[in-house]
Amino acid sequence: MGKYIGYIRVSTDKQNLELQEDSLTAAGCYKIFKDIASGAKSERPGLSECLDYIREEDTLVVWKSDRLGRSTVDLLNIIDDLRQRNIGFKSLTEDIFDTTSSNGRLVFGMFALLAEHERDRIRERTMAGLASARARGRKGGRPNALTDEKKSIAFEALQNKNKPVKEIAKALGVGEATVYRYQRDLKEQGKLIWTK
Repeated sequence: MGKYIGYIRVSTDKQNLELQEDSLTAAGCYKIFKDIASGAKSERPGLSECLDYIREEDTLVVWKSDRLGRSTVDLLNIIDDLRQRNIGFKSLTEDIFDTTSSNGRLVFGMFALLAEHERDRIRERTMAGLASARARGRKGGRPNALTDEKKSIAFEALQNKNKPVKEIAKALGVGEATVYRYQRDLKEQGKLIWTK
């Protein structure tokens, strides 16, 4: 049997952590991680540290589920990640969130299905958006760092072997990896024989 690991969060430093902390201590939490951050804030170092620390067969304990997730989708994803890592979840104020009970395990399983469903919906919307953009002549993703003019300059420098990649990248205002990628593409197309 693993340990109870607690996580508490309040939105501002004017709020008090003691109610949550006392409840988690009384529930038998071995260690408690804390954040003072709005639920909407993506950076919660206490939660990150908690999720890194917790181990298989442990149970993550919170005072209430809204202390854990920024949104329903975020909560679903965190709970599903815990389930996949064989880590339990328990909310002290909500009986449905307790994987130590059969009802809680049922809800846990439903959350996993909901998380998978939401990921599928996001993937479908993304693919539909990309297809729509392609139909209008737009490509998804980041714009190419090497314009046609920069490619011409890079090709000339690479072909003539007169500059190292580091200098070429600096002169073009791009990263070295971009130049190395372009160099690799040229070699694959048989347009560049020299390698360095």
